[in-house]
Amino acid sequence: MPKKIHIGTISILVKDRQMNVKDLNQMLTENGHLIMARLGVNLQKSCVDHCTGLIVVAVQASAQEINSLAEEIDGLYGIVAKASIVTD
Repeated sequence: MPKKIHIGTISILVKDRQMNVKDLNQMLTENGHLIMARLGVNLQKSCVDHCTGLIVVAVQASAQEINSLAEEIDGLYGIVAKASIVTD
């Protein structure tokens, strides 16, 4: 039986974009085959240094792949990630 594919999001809070985003970007690149879209915003409008960022990634994958990626991202220093699967 083939694995069921879901659509979901992973919301990622990066506490210091300049310091903590390198490993995150590498991880997202390695999992690009699961990613449909990515939106990133600064939480402080005019922030230049030590900015907090919010990234929302739309994904299409099995529930296990979505949750595993979110857990892996959440394990990075200075980053909090939560997955939400929106299809059943």
